[in-house]
Formats: sequence, C-alpha cells, structure tokens
Amino acid sequence: MPAVKTEERHDKAKGLDLMHPALALGLLASGQQAAAKSVDTAIEAISAAAALAANALSAGGKLAYAGAGSSGLMAMADALELPGTYGIPQEQIVILLAGGTASLSDLAGGYEDDMDLARADVEGAGIQAGDCLISVSASGSTPYALAAADEARKRGAKVIGVANNAGAALFERADVAILLQTPPEVISGSTRMGAGTAQKVAFNMFSTLVGIQLGHVLDGHMVNLRADNIKLRGRAIRIVSDITGVGAGEAGRLISVASGSVKLAVLLASGAKDVAAAEAALEKANQNLRRAIAIVTGE
Repeated sequence: MPAVKTEERHDKAKGLDLMHPALALGLLASGQQAAAKSVDTAIEAISAAAALAANALSAGGKLAYAGAGSSGLMAMADALELPGTYGIPQEQIVILLAGGTASLSDLAGGYEDDMDLARADVEGAGIQAGDCLISVSASGSTPYALAAADEARKRGAKVIGVANNAGAALFERADVAILLQTPPEVISGSTRMGAGTAQKVAFNMFSTLVGIQLGHVLDGHMVNLRADNIKLRGRAIRIVSDITGVGAGEAGRLISVASGSVKLAVLLASGAKDVAAAEAALEKANQNLRRAIAIVTGE
C-alpha cells in the first residue's frame, strides 16, 4: 500500500504546542506555502482536466464537483463561483457534497464513508455521457469520492480525480489524474490545511482555464460575468471601457442596451450595428469574444 503522506507527522512540528505564537504561526505559514507549490508539477494534468470540462460545458453538458469533508468544501467553493464569474448557466454546474446541506452546519465525517449515498447523488444529478465529474479527496481513498467517480464513469461521463497522495485509488477511476503531492501537515492529518490549500489553488487554476477556453476571458477581464450588484455593474463598465476605449458613460449605456451583457456591449462599441448583429457574431464565434470582435471589425 502506498505511503499516505497526508497522515505523516511534519518533521518540524515537535514541540509545536510549546512554541511562541509567532514561531508557531511562522511554521504554519511555511507549511501552507510549501503545500501551494505542489501545483507546479500538476500543471499539465490541470490543463488536460480543464479541456475535458470546457468541452463538456461548450457542448451543453454538466460539470459536477464531488467530495466529502474539507475537500468537498474546496470543490463546492469553486463550483459556486462559476455562474457569477463566467456566466456559466447554473443548471450546468452540479455540486455533490457528501451529506448535502446537512454538512454545511455540521461537517460530520460519517457521510464520507457512504458509497450508496455517492451513487444516489450522481444518479439524482442526472450525470451521463457528455458530462464531466471532478472528484476530490486528500487521501485519494475516500469512499464517497471513489463511488462518485465510479458511478459517473459507469454512466459515460468523463472523470477527473484530484488527490494529495501518489498512487491514490481515485486515480485508477479517472480519465485525468491531478496529483497535488503536499508535504505532511503541521497538524498531522489535518488536510483542511496544506492539502486544502493546494486543492484551492488547483481549483482556481482549473476553473479559470475553463473560463478562458470557453471564451469568457479577454486580456485578463471576465467578460461573461453576471453583473447583479452595484460593484459588479461598476466592474462591467470598466471592462467595456478598458477593452474598447469608450468612456464610462457610454460603456454604461451600452451595457443597458445589451441587457447587462458585457460581451454584447463590447461588440456594440466595436461596431456591431445592433444587439442582433452582436449576438450573431458571438454565435458564429462560439461565444469567444476575441473572435467575435474580429468578425464585427472585419479584422
């Protein structure tokens, strides 16, 4: 059986409870930083995973996130951001957190062992061929994560596995395996710390690349955001102004004409004669704003 690094004791943790608070915090900080570096060797795998997810979403399929405990919370945090940040329809994003809403008030550990629950969750979400499921487990052996991956694969979906231990059983069930080989935790086995930090960084990278590949990012701007509050409307105005060079007042007017769509407002500012023409350009460009701008401007 492979060594379980996430359960080993950190070599500098001896006497942690006796340390001056500043020294203890320094050790904790260095542990987090070392864990975050683990994504460097996972870049190719994260890229391959993002391609699977983007292909599923662009074809109208679902992207499901499955996990238990703190790993499940990392997955859920990433999933919840996608509709607002990149305008991905909520019905295409599925969150399978072991225990469901009950785990949001009491993160009890028993749910992570329930394989029948995982299978039922995947079935209930309607996961099928054309969809993509990303299953995460620090150990790589959590029963809920394994069963979710198995059930999704059985139903024809693509599976991405994320774990912090080499040789994880989860990887055997995955089309793409993302190994985040974090060092032992300063608090042994407390994978909400280093392992969770690495997972969060990896998820940030994964979902951002998905947004880029779907055409929802241009020059670092989130051009498909959902501007549903004052702060985000202000951001939308700045995005349109920055990309096209129009003033803030005109950018705001165009966003209103475009019913809040940054992409359509950019295309109107770029020369599209009306919203219908802007929509047609986006459709022809498969929602990629850069390509749609080239269509409108004839470049």
